[in-house]
Amino acid sequence: MKYFVSVVMLFFAIDRMSAQDIFSYAKTGNVEAMSKFKKDIDSKNTEGYTPLILAVYHNHYKTAQWLLENGAKPDLQDQSGNTALMGAAFKGYTEMVSLLISFKVDMNARNYNDATALIYATVFGRTEILKLLLEKGADKSIKDNRGNTALQHALMQNNEEAVKLLQGESVMK
Repeated sequence: MKYFVSVVMLFFAIDRMSAQDIFSYAKTGNVEAMSKFKKDIDSKNTEGYTPLILAVYHNHYKTAQWLLENGAKPDLQDQSGNTALMGAAFKGYTEMVSLLISFKVDMNARNYNDATALIYATVFGRTEILKLLLEKGADKSIKDNRGNTALQHALMQNNEEAVKLLQGESVMK
């Protein structure tokens, strides 16, 4: 009986380690190693991060692409309600935003503060991402939990370029 309990505990420890490994591989962009853990593709670590959120946040494009091509759900949220798209907007990863959009991410998903990727792009001055999100139909009328739209954030920050974009005016570069 003691042997059986030890084997069962070892099995659960190995299973838990495999789920943890996918997170390490997502952070480091190790697609080959991560591919051994397809069953864990949408699992969450203790902070609520999925492998996709981690790959995006660490700017591992090929890893994020592999995850999406293998069925990762692009709109899963971490413990704060943030999605992979919000992370890409926050970090300023335009190519990653394009990748996520190509996999039908919900551009208007809200975190637990009701902020969207468009609001993040505005608040953090990510003009190229702001343009891209607007071109792809992001809803600029959504308000965060303080009642501010992306335009109101741009006005508060005196970000003239973002104000023009959000008001629908073309911006010359």
